[in-house]
Amino acid sequence: MLMYLHKAPHREWLPAPRHYKEYINKSFPEPETLFDDYEGRGTAAKKAEMNLLDHMNYAGDSKIYPDVMEELGIPDVSGWGIKAFKREVDRMNPEQRASWDSVYRPMNEEFKKVFPTMTEEEKMKWRYQRYMQDYLGTIAAVDENVGRVLDYLDANGLTENTLIMYTSDQGFYLGEHGWFDKRFVYDESFKTPLLIKWPGVIKPKTKTDEMVQNLDFAQTILEAAKIEPPKDMQGESLIPLFLGEENTWDREAVYYHYYEYPSIHMVKRHYAIVSKEYKLIHFYYDVDEWELYDRKNDPYELNNVYNDPNYKNIVSEMKEKLKKLRQKYGDSKQLDDMYVNKYLEKIENIGKDVTKG
Repeated sequence: MLMYLHKAPHREWLPAPRHYKEYINKSFPEPETLFDDYEGRGTAAKKAEMNLLDHMNYAGDSKIYPDVMEELGIPDVSGWGIKAFKREVDRMNPEQRASWDSVYRPMNEEFKKVFPTMTEEEKMKWRYQRYMQDYLGTIAAVDENVGRVLDYLDANGLTENTLIMYTSDQGFYLGEHGWFDKRFVYDESFKTPLLIKWPGVIKPKTKTDEMVQNLDFAQTILEAAKIEPPKDMQGESLIPLFLGEENTWDREAVYYHYYEYPSIHMVKRHYAIVSKEYKLIHFYYDVDEWELYDRKNDPYELNNVYNDPNYKNIVSEMKEKLKKLRQKYGDSKQLDDMYVNKYLEKIENIGKDVTKG
């Protein structure tokens, strides 16, 4: 078994030099929700620190040089954006730095000309394009290197005897709702890419919309290797879906829990149940708010219908299903509270020598 992992898509996004010029001149379509005002949502969406305009670093993320920021009076909003920029460029050798400057310095000079007269809307549009140029330029190199692995399998006669799973740890906001990053159970970050190739088992272009999660990967691999999975594993093998046996797949909904708050991006703690039709979310700890989304009629999740009388029965049904899933996976309010206390203690002790009392 080989795990081939790429860190490149993680912040900060630095394309390979061969892609600098190609992507910095590209223009990308804006998502419909780029200027989302979060009016249909609760506190969590309104308070999250993930907005392209307000929370991205001009230096580390948008690649604006520190001297240009100083000249234009642009603050380092995070306090570490300039450090991130310098960390990247200071490790370049002279040839690499010259290649970088040949593309990014002209972009900075153009930015100096337009920034003083930009409206907030124009700044948002500009930051979105810069984000996409660097992010997708970075992804291009990942694609190339995944392709090299696939080519190796073909060239060495290994493809027909190899199960290939191409996936990620989660989805990622590419300007949807005006955001970058992940964390939320909203669809753009909750839905995870998953492509699987298994010659002789999976028919080409097979698709399924069944509810699967990354906790299913281990059982799938074990069954493919004809190894009995441990009894305490919580996933399900995907092999029945590979074989087109959707009628045997009885999972109606999946469970999600996000714990890391207060922390970077300030996405509030929440757990959720997601079915094909609905998504019920409970934000907790410093708030107590519920959200319900009709996934069929509101695919962008813009309108929380939790308090809509028309969805009263759906709320009751989803809460009961959520309760059962929390029991199934051994989650509970007691564990929530215990984890909160441990997490806050960890934050409080960062930078301290806890062995000295």
